[in-house]
Amino acid sequence: MDKYGLIGYPLGHSFSVGYFNEKFSNEHINAKYINFEIPSIEDFAEVIESNPELRGLNVTIPYKEQVIPYLDSLSPEANAIGAVNVIRITRKGDKTHLKGFNSDVIGFTRSIEPLLERHHKKALILGTGGASKAVDYGLRSLGIETKFVSRTKQRPGFFTYEEITPEIIKDYNIIVNCTPLGMYPNTDVCPTLPYEAMDSHNLLYDLLYNPDETLFMQKGKEHGAITKNGLEMLLLQAFASWEFWNGKEQK
Repeated sequence: MDKYGLIGYPLGHSFSVGYFNEKFSNEHINAKYINFEIPSIEDFAEVIESNPELRGLNVTIPYKEQVIPYLDSLSPEANAIGAVNVIRITRKGDKTHLKGFNSDVIGFTRSIEPLLERHHKKALILGTGGASKAVDYGLRSLGIETKFVSRTKQRPGFFTYEEITPEIIKDYNIIVNCTPLGMYPNTDVCPTLPYEAMDSHNLLYDLLYNPDETLFMQKGKEHGAITKNGLEMLLLQAFASWEFWNGKEQK
């Protein structure tokens, strides 16, 4: 029986384990999906060695960047973004080849693209982790100018939350939340922004999907903004993972 799985720490609730095991059952695929909760990236080699039936892995926090030195090759997107969340495992004899991909960029761009209007030319990306790099790559591939927003001044060209004025909200009218702010159970928090400056020209996209509507989305919607959560992105990512594991490279 083939195995697939997820590495991360801590894992807690995992969308992938339920999604893939249901898929395998429904489609009569002789495989199972397992969570590998590893407290250190140094445990990664042990997962590969002790599971010879393993054909593919998903990677989540905090290992999307840390796993790269353990891989034999990267897709162009994963290399450009500097983060991996899908690994294809190919074994020939005693040789094992690990190739890293990034499905965040596929899931995100395919999910947000139908919402983009002609006036959407600039975007604020809230957060600076691995997912935000994929969002940046995806938005730029769609011709959108981007700026990162972080709590502290990380590098030239980044905004801090204190610097976000109503004028910037009007100019950078796409806002993508790549932070955990507002995720269950802490549903009463949201990024600090001048929401009152928003209107129907603003598009607020939250990578979170639990709850369905975060406070970030609610506050934007109150002022007429278009909003979307990350559930469709998650489903598109899962679909892309399966394609990558089975050698169907996606563009």
